[in-house]
Amino acid sequence: MTTARHTVRAAVLIASGAALLGALSALAFAGWLEHGSSILLSMAETGLSWCF
Repeated sequence: MTTARHTVRAAVLIASGAALLGALSALAFAGWLEHGSSILLSMAETGLSWCF
């Protein structure tokens, strides 16, 4: 009985962690789409874009 509970709890934790990671990735991608060109231009102006 306790093994089944631990399995369900682990599955719920993994699923919620994956959902959180997906949401954060989507927000980061949306931010890059919105501000990516200004980030690249500011890095190019300071010379840091050559580090990549």
